Amino acid sequence: MSRKQKQNIDRILADWSFDPRMINARVVRGDDGREVVQMRVDLGVLQLEVAGRPDGQRPKGYETYFDYLVSRTVRDEAFQLRDRQRAEVDRELAQFYHRRICWLTLRQFARAVADADHTLALMDFCIEHCADEHWMLTHERYRPFVLFHRIQAAALDHLERHAPDEALRTIDAGLEQLRELLVVRDIEESDGELIERLTDLRASLHDHAPAEPTLEEQLRDAVAQERYELAAQIRDELARQRTGQ
Repeated sequence: MSRKQKQNIDRILADWSFDPRMINARVVRGDDGREVVQMRVDLGVLQLEVAGRPDGQRPKGYETYFDYLVSRTVRDEAFQLRDRQRAEVDRELAQFYHRRICWLTLRQFARAVADADHTLALMDFCIEHCADEHWMLTHERYRPFVLFHRIQAAALDHLERHAPDEALRTIDAGLEQLRELLVVRDIEESDGELIERLTDLRASLHDHAPAEPTLEEQLRDAVAQERYELAAQIRDELARQRTGQ
């Protein structure tokens, strides 16, 4: 096989058609056996590493460009982002966005949470270390969307770990956090939809929450655990209910 034949991706594109109605993502093995994420886009395929920076690079020797920027603030407390550094921040935010939506599609929720946390932390860094308000606001307008992804992924991760109560608590805390965020900015229609989507998710998760144990079940548990004083109290409550008192 010639070098030119090896370089084209005709076979991949032919075997994996693009569907504009959904995120087209999969995990495959690289030539060296490592896992990589692939995302089918209209004009080809994106390939992302599963750990560290999605493009596999180590900017300035650090795992991510954000890690490098943090190291700069250790040496220079007055550090401010310059034009070229802002362009690198844009690159990293875009890369983590693509991988985050892949993780959500692939139901890799813990990984989606980690990538959302990275994005939110990088946004926080930009607020503290950038004097260009216009550039900063181009990112801040997406903060509700990133936060929504983070809340959604964390809740679904709890649900898959058979902890529906934790999932509900995560959504409740997230809704409060998202509403507080929207108070300090002009609420766009899309942001209001995020609240609605989380509320709908909460309603659907509520069906998975375990019912409260009956008094009979609580009595059996108390006896099994040799908590006889509690068992006596539960028996008294059962007796009161049966007599209608």
